[in-house]
Amino acid sequence: MNEFVVTPGFGVFATLIIGAVAGWLAEKATGSDHGLLTNIVVGVVGSGVGVFLLSALGVIPVGGWLYTILVATLGAVVVLWLWRMVKGGG
Repeated sequence: MNEFVVTPGFGVFATLIIGAVAGWLAEKATGSDHGLLTNIVVGVVGSGVGVFLLSALGVIPVGGWLYTILVATLGAVVVLWLWRMVKGGG
C-alpha cells in the first residue's frame, strides 16, 4: 500500500481537513483552546475513537464527509474528555 490513509476511504489531505474541522468542533464543544496542529491530531485520533465506539454499539457506518466529521467530532470530544481526566482537569 503506497498511500497513507488514516480515515477509511479518504486520502491524507482529506483526513487532515476532517481532523482539523472535527478537532476545532470538539475544542469549541469542550471549551478547550488549542492550535491548528493539536486540533488536527485530536480530530484524526478522534476519528478512530469514534469509529471504535460506534462499532462497539453496533452502529452501521453510512460514510460521506458529514458523517465522518460527526463521528470524528464525537471521538475527539471523548479524547479531550479523557485527556482532562488523565491530566486532572476534570
